[in-house]
Amino acid sequence: MVKQNLIRLSQDVMTWLLLGTVIGVPIGLASALFLYSLDFVSHWRESNLWIIVFTPLVGLLIGYIYSNLGKSSESGTNLILQEYFIPSKTLPKLMAPLILVNTLLSHLVGASAGREGTAIQMGAAIADRFHFLGEKFQQNRALFLTAGIGAGFASLFGTPWAGAIFAIELLRSKSIPWSGVIPALISSFVAYFTCLLTKAPHTHYKAVEGLQFDSTTLIYLFAVSALFGMVALLYVYAHQFFKSLGVVLVRSNIWRPFFGGIVIFIIFAIMGNTRFMGLGIPSILDSFENHAPYYDFMVKLLLTAFTLAFGFKGGEVTPLFFIGATLGSALSMVVPIPIALMAAVGFLAVFAGATKTYIACTIMGIELFGWPAAPYFLFVCFIAVLFSGKMSIYGDHPPNKIRLF
Repeated sequence: MVKQNLIRLSQDVMTWLLLGTVIGVPIGLASALFLYSLDFVSHWRESNLWIIVFTPLVGLLIGYIYSNLGKSSESGTNLILQEYFIPSKTLPKLMAPLILVNTLLSHLVGASAGREGTAIQMGAAIADRFHFLGEKFQQNRALFLTAGIGAGFASLFGTPWAGAIFAIELLRSKSIPWSGVIPALISSFVAYFTCLLTKAPHTHYKAVEGLQFDSTTLIYLFAVSALFGMVALLYVYAHQFFKSLGVVLVRSNIWRPFFGGIVIFIIFAIMGNTRFMGLGIPSILDSFENHAPYYDFMVKLLLTAFTLAFGFKGGEVTPLFFIGATLGSALSMVVPIPIALMAAVGFLAVFAGATKTYIACTIMGIELFGWPAAPYFLFVCFIAVLFSGKMSIYGDHPPNKIRLF
């Protein structure tokens, strides 16, 4: 019996070395194209801020494109989850190019959006194009979607281990055995190294040092982690509120981003700065060294929830990084924990609370910030998920089973 299992496992590994390469290479190249394009668009916007005047028109264009070309593709990650749990048809051919183009349009005018949604959708859509190979190699289509999501996440953020585990946690289901980790890992590493070979512009963070565990530190970390989890829940509620409000105020899917764009432009004009535009990477990096204003996290939270609810595209993860890192940075003024560690745990914990993927977030912390603070990452991510309720930023995500309420 053991011998048969080992033979079967070795056959699966060989099969997925082939399939993982077939899937991972194009996804890695797509992520590289996206990263280069996003970097160009963001820098161009910073040098030509007059472009934000066109935010309403860009919103109208996005609404028109999805209403006339995208249709089912507009559901984005939720469509992928639906196809994973209740397979019906192959993901739309236009899903990957549409999310790529519309994310770049959103960032061109400074919309407060992320990029992981784009990576996940491109990865899953590309992988699903190869699912016909599943019949030949006797592999479940669900494994292709898992591999695609992992590859997209890994190549975009430069975190292959976290990418694979994120896909498994996001799609947690009894229908995928633990051997399903194999295709996710292989495709994630292939996509990661493919993207790395192109020298795509990833964000790099400094290593974070841990502290000696003691009761006082654990109490402080428990308190801030609970707060991070509740902030993640607040974001989910805010997004749902603005989405419902948008449907009530503007029934047309085409015109909703237009009117949302007017509001976004007015907000940016009143602010008079670019700190909350786009990804907000400069503010995230700065929060590890300088105390962020106490209100930064809330401004980004509300602005991102409104922006995405009214139809602009991209994702929520990098804004969640912003929310968590700036909140942690601000809290370090009253909590006796180093600012870099507080920013790092906030960065990870809010993301974990919003996605219910505490294992992937812990591993991401190790890949981005180093090993010394690994126990803290696991502790804060788990507590944040515990206090974040049952809802996720992905509407069709399985309910969170690790929760207090």
